[in-house]
Amino acid sequence: MRSTGEREDQPQSSTARFQGSQRHRHRRTAGGLAAAALLPALLAASACAGPADAAAGDGDVTVMTWAPSGTGSADRPGMTRLADAIGRELDAKGGLSGHHVQVLTCNEHNTAEGASDCVRQAVAAHVIAVVGAYSQYADSFMPALEIADIPYIGGYGLSTPEFSSPLSYPVAGGTPALIAGSGLQLVAAGCRTVTLIRPNTQAGDTLAGYLSGALTPSGVELTDIKAPEKSNDYSAVAQQAIGSDQPGHCVSSALGAEPTSNLLDPYRRLQPKNTVFASVIGSVQQSVVDSTGGDSGPLGGAYATGWYPPEPSHVWDPLRATILGYGDGNVIDVSDPGVETTWVAYEVLRQAAGRIAPGTPLTARSLRAVLDRGDPIDTSGATPPLSWTMTNMLASADSPRLVNTSVTFQQVRGGRLVEQQSTFVDVRWVLAGGKPPA
Repeated sequence: MRSTGEREDQPQSSTARFQGSQRHRHRRTAGGLAAAALLPALLAASACAGPADAAAGDGDVTVMTWAPSGTGSADRPGMTRLADAIGRELDAKGGLSGHHVQVLTCNEHNTAEGASDCVRQAVAAHVIAVVGAYSQYADSFMPALEIADIPYIGGYGLSTPEFSSPLSYPVAGGTPALIAGSGLQLVAAGCRTVTLIRPNTQAGDTLAGYLSGALTPSGVELTDIKAPEKSNDYSAVAQQAIGSDQPGHCVSSALGAEPTSNLLDPYRRLQPKNTVFASVIGSVQQSVVDSTGGDSGPLGGAYATGWYPPEPSHVWDPLRATILGYGDGNVIDVSDPGVETTWVAYEVLRQAAGRIAPGTPLTARSLRAVLDRGDPIDTSGATPPLSWTMTNMLASADSPRLVNTSVTFQQVRGGRLVEQQSTFVDVRWVLAGGKPPA
């Protein structure tokens, strides 16, 4: 058995088939390596054939999911817990295309060093794919995956390499799609002026550009407020955003989950009567609606833009069944967009593996060949059909791998985030810097 590369503070998980032998495996000490330092070692490990050609056709196959845990606001432990549950379910139902599956997980710690450590473990374990992972440090892991020829399926979409590397197969449009969608949602809601609260960073500048691209064709005026990424007091920001609280005024938060939560308290205290609040799923989700008072709180009637249908949708019934049957009692929030992304990514893996020709070994390379072929993958309504071909990719130098430019419009009603409309909304024209379709 290969080592899982377990961390002292985050034991790596496997499927039920391998749990008995896991406790005999040694643990690796924590410690990250920069991507540049990883490359010589990975080249040596790859030799001529590399991990992508490692024979997996006659035995087990290994995949990995990583996400931060124990770090604060960036934590996404549900993603790795779900990956473990999916692994157990796959093996209980015959494996992945007839192969027993070993699912490894890694605590990425929300650091570049942690991301480098996780990718080192993935390469050492000869994984056939990294699936449904979360990290904003793609610069630290994507070069290593490219050298090892390992596909990265369904990352959360936090950094440019996830939308530009030929080894990346994103399943959603990242934050740009959400912000562009939020603009279109607010136009449809009748907003005449919009104030954007966003991080005072280069990434924040980009988000302001996407929102402006969605609002400008409809003549909606945009005010851009640059806010600190981390603050315990957003009182002044909330006051500035609400302004004179005129009818038709809307506020859109593009801050992260924790800053948005910190913003909601002073927003509530100001008690705006006309201003409408909006945000994106991930910064606002059902747990935040619950914790802030539901309909009687600041998010009553608020608009939210997401990648996927809201949690009550029957689209997520199979996800709920997996958690109930194979989650080992772990708390896994179905409304978490990270959990939903992991689910969609593993669905892509399942279908792609099932399309590999009989007799062909299931390897990273054969998996990529199926994904690159372009046959649409149906995610049962969680997304539009997914296909990573030139005709599906966004016409963008920065995000050429972005294929799913659709979002969902949601709203808080009766204390629940529900569908505002039942169809996906395509924001491709906004992301491409074009004009709205006639």
